[in-house]
Amino acid sequence: MIQAKSAGSWSAVLLTQIMPLQLTILLLVVVCPAHATLPWNAASVSNIFTGGERLHYSITWNRGVKIGDLYIQVIKEPDKTYHTIQAAVKDYGVFRLFYPVNDTFITQVSGKDKLPLSYSVHQREGRGKETFREYRYDQKNFKITYKKNDQPEEEFHVSGPVYNEFASFFITRVLDFAGPPPYTIPTFADKKRHEVEVKVVQRKKIDTIYGKVPAMQVTPLLPFKGLYEKQGDTVIWLTEDNCRVPVLIKSKIAVGALRADLLEYSNPACPQYSFVQTE
Repeated sequence: MIQAKSAGSWSAVLLTQIMPLQLTILLLVVVCPAHATLPWNAASVSNIFTGGERLHYSITWNRGVKIGDLYIQVIKEPDKTYHTIQAAVKDYGVFRLFYPVNDTFITQVSGKDKLPLSYSVHQREGRGKETFREYRYDQKNFKITYKKNDQPEEEFHVSGPVYNEFASFFITRVLDFAGPPPYTIPTFADKKRHEVEVKVVQRKKIDTIYGKVPAMQVTPLLPFKGLYEKQGDTVIWLTEDNCRVPVLIKSKIAVGALRADLLEYSNPACPQYSFVQTE
């Protein structure tokens, strides 16, 4: 296991220049034609969905102002046929005094294609403001049921299986980029089904918590806004091996740019990347 010293504190965030809901945009980073089988990297599927993967990111705004932390984990449910993927976004430093954020995202995925069964979003942002969103997926009948807070339940019919914005992040990691493009993933967002192309932009060594490592820059071309507004495409850097560790995520927003740097990682299937911070 590799160990590193804590990175320390960043300057206080300039709250008057940050849109309130932008902390969690980094979850919504990726989103396959109908009824088609995606080109999987079988080794990556096995490694990522073995159960027990944990990731911790530091979220910074513009030139290094830390505003929060992102925690993600994959859980292989015992005696179940599905995996649970959980994420939490928490505020940091002075930011929490003015605009506290404590958001959770939970999706359950099942089957060889890891299609979602359900997706829940619980946003606690600002003073006393809470929003609940719940999605249920009938993948056989191409039907999605959606409910927000106490509003009436809505039902949507689509043309084929779909992923949600969160699950698609993991599906992007297991695509077999050795095959011919395009690489597309169907996602349900903004109340309809989209086919989103994922491009491999470049391959090179980049600086990470592990030093310089070979990585690939992957960019999903998102034709929708999703839960949060964005400006331009999101960029994901994955280690160029079968672990596909997402070491860096970048996204432009209306008032600058957000960046998520991997701080800690653990996965029994990829012990070479185990990394924890120490004081």
